[in-house]
Amino acid sequence: MLRLEIVTPEKKVIETEADSVTVPTATGEAGILPSHAPLISAVRPGILTYTVKGTSDKLAVSAGFVEVNGDKVAVLVDTAETADEIDLDAAKAARETADKAVTAAGLVPDEEAAAGRDSVDHAAARIQLASGR
Repeated sequence: MLRLEIVTPEKKVIETEADSVTVPTATGEAGILPSHAPLISAVRPGILTYTVKGTSDKLAVSAGFVEVNGDKVAVLVDTAETADEIDLDAAKAARETADKAVTAAGLVPDEEAAAGRDSVDHAAARIQLASGR
């Protein structure tokens, strides 16, 4: 079993035993099982999935970091939301705003453009999760 802990600046979102965890990292999806090699990676906005006793749950997460050490998985992100916590209309509006920011990115430094792309990815993950897709 893995000890999964998901933390945002505001609260500890989840602290549970899990059979597996799949995290959207900067280099792709990372599937984590017990006895996983130590890992520290950037988390990109997307859907984090964890399985407990054969039942999978999902969270829309923003950018952050994941650390795997022994059988402990610590995920530190700015936001983590379940489908029930997401206001679909607000998520769609956030995506439109982020899309506009990325479109205007040709006029701003790369760092700001990257932040805009992260915002688009985060909004898309929230919409996907809230829509049940």
